[in-house]
Amino acid sequence: MKNNYTTIGAITEIYDGPHATPKKTEFGPYFLSISSLEKGRFDLSKSAFLNEADFKKWTKRVTPQKGDLLFSYETRLGEAALMPDGIRACLGRRMGLLRLKSNKVIPEYLLYAYLSPEFQQTIISNTVRGATVDRIALNEMAGFNIRIPNIDEQNKVAKLLTSIDAKIELNNRINTELEAMAKTLYDYWFVQFDFPDANGKPYKTSGGKMVYNSALKREIPEGWSADIVGNVLGKTPASNKVLNQEILLTGSIPVIDQSKDYICGFTDDKSALIKPTQPHIVFGDHTRIVKLVNFEYARGADGTQVLISNNKRMPGYLLYQTVAGIDLSNNGYARHFKFLKDSMIVIPNDAIAARYHGAVTPWFEKIKEGVFENQQLMLFRDWLLPMLMNGQVTVVNKDDI
Repeated sequence: MKNNYTTIGAITEIYDGPHATPKKTEFGPYFLSISSLEKGRFDLSKSAFLNEADFKKWTKRVTPQKGDLLFSYETRLGEAALMPDGIRACLGRRMGLLRLKSNKVIPEYLLYAYLSPEFQQTIISNTVRGATVDRIALNEMAGFNIRIPNIDEQNKVAKLLTSIDAKIELNNRINTELEAMAKTLYDYWFVQFDFPDANGKPYKTSGGKMVYNSALKREIPEGWSADIVGNVLGKTPASNKVLNQEILLTGSIPVIDQSKDYICGFTDDKSALIKPTQPHIVFGDHTRIVKLVNFEYARGADGTQVLISNNKRMPGYLLYQTVAGIDLSNNGYARHFKFLKDSMIVIPNDAIAARYHGAVTPWFEKIKEGVFENQQLMLFRDWLLPMLMNGQVTVVNKDDI
């Protein structure tokens, strides 16, 4: 390999997926979707299932196995991930597969090389622009150049980058668990009404008094009430003029995007700044997605509605869980925000509202820490990746010094 460069065809066999879609089933082998590929990660929840008969038909050419690199050759160009172990699946539409020919290349390194800016530029340079979708021609992909150094360097680079990604994934799992804990507690207290009574016992289960509420058309705990969401919303955060006078670090303002997980990046742009005085909610005008924001500063993406409570009986974290539980699936995009504001919700008493908010606050603070740590880890990884892939920077073990 001159200068450690070779071609995709020299190190892999290239396969493509079916050019049709089988009937989806509720369970069975996976029919992999290119939507499951996201910046080197593989999310099976975005793939469907197919029956055994179709599985045999769709795997005649190739059956994905551990170590294969899956990639999109149409629409979501540049996306790739490694096939997980122990999964029965077939390739989906617009999905390709690279299978290593020898042990001279390790799968993890090939993935990072594929995701590197240099190879992404190769993909861009070879993109065929179509009337409906962009694609790369698989019959030409074998000639794409890619840098593959010796196995020792591959192992060192892959170990470093996978350790960063492993920490990101761990933070994501912790955050998911913390979110689930807060949701479970909410359901237990405000849906089942088994919050702790004066004796520390579950209220409804222990015979706590329930009163019929005509607005909700059901019973709720005595002393609780009902109201529409719009009546518990306060004014949006402080004005931009005040915020623009404050000193913010370069690139330190998180950008909130309702269609993504919490933040989609950082910016220097101080327009549309949000400075919450309490945890608040962003709601997408066009997405129906509800997100919680408890950052010191944030900038809303286009179409973002900011929801802040003006009622101490509905503090921020409680309002978030309440709003997130409202079903908007049957309402058109032109009016779903109005429907949200007109939705009737349960309003607890002061003591239980404050108790819930206090219980979940440490969890959401921990989530915030994880979100920001992940953002910094991703920035560091993306800064390091091109230099590692082109050999500008090498990894040295302590034992090598």
